[in-house]
Amino acid sequence: MASASNRPVGTSPRSLSGLLPFLRPYGFQIALALFFILMAAAAMLILPMALRRLIDGGLLGGNKVTDISAQLSILQQHFAVLLALILAMGFFSAGRFYALSWLSERVTTDVRIAVYSQIMQQSPEFFESTKAGEVLSCLNADSGMIRSTVNSTLSMGLRDLFLLIGAMTMLVWTNTWLMLEVLVILAIIVVPIVYIGRLVRKLSRASQDRTSATNAIASETIHAVPVVQSYTAENREILRFINASQNAFDATMTRDKTRAALTAFLIAASSTGLLCGLYLGSQAVLHGDMTFGQLGQNSVYIIILARAFSALGETYGDLLRAAGATERLMELLDSKFSIQSPSNPAVASTINTGSAIKFEAIEFNYPSRPQQIALSNFNLDVKPGETVALVGPSGAGKSTVFQLLLRFYDPKSGSITLDGVATNALSLQDLRGRIGIVPQDAVIFSANALENIRYGTPDATDAEVKDAAKAAFADAFLTQLPEGYDTFLGERGVRLSGGQRQRIAIARAILKNPPLLLLDEATSALDAESERMVQAALEHAMAGRTTLVIAHRLATVQKADRIIVLDHGKIIEQGTHTELMAKGGMYARLAELQFRVQTDS
Repeated sequence: MASASNRPVGTSPRSLSGLLPFLRPYGFQIALALFFILMAAAAMLILPMALRRLIDGGLLGGNKVTDISAQLSILQQHFAVLLALILAMGFFSAGRFYALSWLSERVTTDVRIAVYSQIMQQSPEFFESTKAGEVLSCLNADSGMIRSTVNSTLSMGLRDLFLLIGAMTMLVWTNTWLMLEVLVILAIIVVPIVYIGRLVRKLSRASQDRTSATNAIASETIHAVPVVQSYTAENREILRFINASQNAFDATMTRDKTRAALTAFLIAASSTGLLCGLYLGSQAVLHGDMTFGQLGQNSVYIIILARAFSALGETYGDLLRAAGATERLMELLDSKFSIQSPSNPAVASTINTGSAIKFEAIEFNYPSRPQQIALSNFNLDVKPGETVALVGPSGAGKSTVFQLLLRFYDPKSGSITLDGVATNALSLQDLRGRIGIVPQDAVIFSANALENIRYGTPDATDAEVKDAAKAAFADAFLTQLPEGYDTFLGERGVRLSGGQRQRIAIARAILKNPPLLLLDEATSALDAESERMVQAALEHAMAGRTTLVIAHRLATVQKADRIIVLDHGKIIEQGTHTELMAKGGMYARLAELQFRVQTDS
């Protein structure tokens, strides 16, 4: 998704064509809505003709009828026709409203689902350049604008368009010369409307972009309230939000002032056209070229024409705003997947003793940091059932190994194989289904404990979930919660301590029972007693499967079969704890430093 500063800016509602794929499945509903719109417009267009007959035949024509009862009967017939037309207008207008309300809600729902599905399949590379707040703004504000457009703007716009065409047709039929004079006035109005409309379109897109920026700030800081408060940055963040909100307000007011000017112009111009039509019609009555009923009929048609023309101008501005929202949503829907499953995926063999992994001549840098090497000439061969620890300073490339293995990114060159098959030849579901991961920052979803542990294995029974929790030493604290395993854990697990969240993440990985485990500082958030228990559980879970461990605390990896020391994306040492300590290299220095600190403390 392009940034706010370089997004394309359209000049017409043509961007709304992006909604056509979402409208095609609902041809019947669209046809039904159009039927109701046409019938409501037809009833309104017939109304002036019935009014003319009432004036010329029922009122002025009444002078030729001497019997008062006969005159009343004629009046009743004319008013009955008018009442029938009004009832028809009400019925068809209600049908139009319901049909388009259903259509707008259905299309908006489908668009939101499509955008969300597209986002969920994006690799982390996408989120390096796209803020979560912008995505949320598209899902909420922009999709809401589309709902409003289909439901009200398009509904009224189509009705007014039919009324405009119908009123013009009736005026041409009844008084061609009068219609030609009205058309000249309308033609003079069109040019300014087009110019101002394009300006509104640009201002609308700027307003939407600044609103998204405000939402992005709010989303970022709300999710990091403890950090903000710990650095006493509340006032600074509030000021940043105020500035962003003021910018959005200024952009919106600039847009609305322009729209207000457009509305004023439309009302003044259309009303002037109405007065001209009435003046010309009055002259025709005085010269005997038109009856009073025809004047009334033409006056109503001119009012309908002027009102429809004015409303269409405002509708055009609303369509331009919706076009901006549609562009943003279509940008998300058109965003390419940098990582995809192959069309004909291979199938890796299942090995009972864990997966075999091989990194060969890997060169990689993150797309957002093309000049910074993440891994260089990286070679690693891990045997089935082997436990390999990755250690080194921050930024050495440890987490990058996990990212590439999970195929969140593809290397610039080189190959990665899992059980003898290239990872990019496997389907993403198959590849990631073979891997269990315990991240450093455990993710807890807004659900109960059962569903959180069962997240990676949705078919697991309650008994299997509880067995996994016991293996991760989470059962003790979960059973003490108010509703036990059915306790809602709060958004992001706010009701749990860091160590408790970590043990739930470990239970989730144990339940999945994959041939390959990735442990990213899995015990970093635990106290000494919990770490001892979880370490024992992990050792049990690691038995018979391959495990890669990232650790800054070297005491947790001393039993690893092999320790890989990384620095600046390269392997500089490897061996067992004893071998590396004997070499006296980087690992020995890091270990000595950590153990000395622990002794001093």
